[in-house]
Amino acid sequence: MNTQRPRFPASLSSTPAKTAPAKSPARPQTAAAPAGWGLDSSAVRERMVKRLVAQGLSSKRVADALRQVERHRFVDSALVNQAYEDTSLPIGLGQTISKPNVVGRMLDLLVQARALTEAASTTGRLPGRVLEVGTGCGYQAAVLSHLFGEVYSMERLKGLHEKARDNLRAFRLANVHLLLGDGMLGFVRGAPYVGIIAAAGGDDIPLTWTDQLALGGRLVAPCTQKNGQQALVVVDKTEDGLKQTVLEAVHFVPLKSGLA
Repeated sequence: MNTQRPRFPASLSSTPAKTAPAKSPARPQTAAAPAGWGLDSSAVRERMVKRLVAQGLSSKRVADALRQVERHRFVDSALVNQAYEDTSLPIGLGQTISKPNVVGRMLDLLVQARALTEAASTTGRLPGRVLEVGTGCGYQAAVLSHLFGEVYSMERLKGLHEKARDNLRAFRLANVHLLLGDGMLGFVRGAPYVGIIAAAGGDDIPLTWTDQLALGGRLVAPCTQKNGQQALVVVDKTEDGLKQTVLEAVHFVPLKSGLA
């Protein structure tokens, strides 16, 4: 498996660097835009989160993380006006960014892992490492960075890996590691993971994923059922073995192996 990490600047923080204001007395300061205007405003993200909470999002941690990440920065410029609508959008190479409701639902399920609920404090990131299979444009990886101590995100399509790297560079997320590689193989060097989340669905959950899952950890992924339809599946790794729960129907791109 070929893996690469982006070369971010040596000095990293969780928020983009701020440009120092001009000090020239000859130029009066420009008044700040009123709160709630434009896609950059927190009010736009707040409306999205309130809608997700009304639809069933229960984790305050996940809601707060979704508030932190500007979704419109991960979609093509022609689609930015749809960025906060509850819809999936194309990101190139036949792939899509999942609609916010699906992202919120899967993250909501992920943070309920026993290993996390027993160890998590009321503030700060959740302990441990998480693996994301299918980086896509990088949006979910950015949200995960506000939830977990360390995020490993894998993408098999080089074009999307590079797009995610470009999208995430401005956010300067020191705890996100982007990997170009076959997600079906997982990333054993980062294991064990308290959480694994996949953005593509296959006929079965790969054994490599459950092998790399920590005891008490949780895996959330779409999986094709006997009727040919995809459903959201949760796998918990317990002392008594693996416990699988099949939830609602979903629609994701197919899980594939190899690089492209």
